[in-house]
Amino acid sequence: MPVSEVKIKICGIYRPGDAAILNEAEPDYFGMVINFPKSHRNLTPAQAREVRGLVKRQIPAVGVFVNQPIDLICTLLEEGTINVAQLHGQESPADIEAIQTRTGKPVWKAFRVRTPEDIRAAQDSPADLILLDNGYGTGQTFDWNLAGGVGRPFALAGGLTPENLPAAIRLLHPVLVDLSSGVETDKAKDRNKVLRAVRAVRGADGYPAMI
Repeated sequence: MPVSEVKIKICGIYRPGDAAILNEAEPDYFGMVINFPKSHRNLTPAQAREVRGLVKRQIPAVGVFVNQPIDLICTLLEEGTINVAQLHGQESPADIEAIQTRTGKPVWKAFRVRTPEDIRAAQDSPADLILLDNGYGTGQTFDWNLAGGVGRPFALAGGLTPENLPAAIRLLHPVLVDLSSGVETDKAKDRNKVLRAVRAVRGADGYPAMI
């Protein structure tokens, strides 16, 4: 797959100052963790609205949720605070379909990959896009060999960095790569790392245009 066809999402945006980094790097998506206090990147819905207002409108916002009320997710989609809902909890196929039906907006579902059964569950999801991850914020990769049998387009997350992005794309052919801790220094988004990650995906920074 040409690098230019792979999309990149920078997730875990939680400081207003991060908006300047996003506006310079112009990733394809940015993500905000909403109503998940266990994460240091957590935002309230009001804070998410503030951050959304600081980022260029042409960069779509993805709301990341763990077992949140369907009504809250739909409201944030309908009002335009987010453009995509990304679900990381025990949301059922019926929950996914309810959001899709009510809002007409994309729903992504994350799956923690440990066994081939996890891949099969991901393939059967009604989500618009499945996201294969190691474990939601661990900063570690999963066994990429397990992703070899995926029969539908997928996003890749977990332990991705500017350095390993080319290999990940070459080996697994995801349609989207999702980075958070891999572009941070001391738990804050690092401008240089974000720029390098975007350039790596798009074939700049010394990487070939095709990998």
